[in-house]
Amino acid sequence: MALGGKGARRIVVDGTAYRWRLRRRPTYFQSLAWSPCTFAVEHADTPGITLVVTTNQAHPSNWFGREAKPVLPSDVAQAIKAALGESWTPTAPGSPFHLDQSASFTPSS
Repeated sequence: MALGGKGARRIVVDGTAYRWRLRRRPTYFQSLAWSPCTFAVEHADTPGITLVVTTNQAHPSNWFGREAKPVLPSDVAQAIKAALGESWTPTAPGSPFHLDQSASFTPSS
C-alpha cells in the first residue's frame, strides 16, 4: 500500500527521509467525530511497510466543529520514532503497521 504522490509531505527523522499524508477529507465516522484522525507514513526512497497512525484527536475537518489541533510534523516524527521502537521496518515488504495512539480519544455522542 503506497501513498499517493499528491498531498504527501516529506519529513526527515534521524537522517532518514519519509513521506506522510493525512487524509484530506475525513471518513464518515471521522466527520461525526466518532473515530479519531489517522495518517500514513512510508519510507521516501524505498517504500515498503506503510505505517498507519491512529491519533487521539478528532479529524480537523469534522462536521461538528469539535476542537482538533492539526497534525504537525513534530507529531509525525514522534510517531515514526515510536513505531521504529516497536519494530516497524519501513523498507521491508508486508502489510501495514498500525500504531494506535488513541487511548485518550473520546467519541462524540
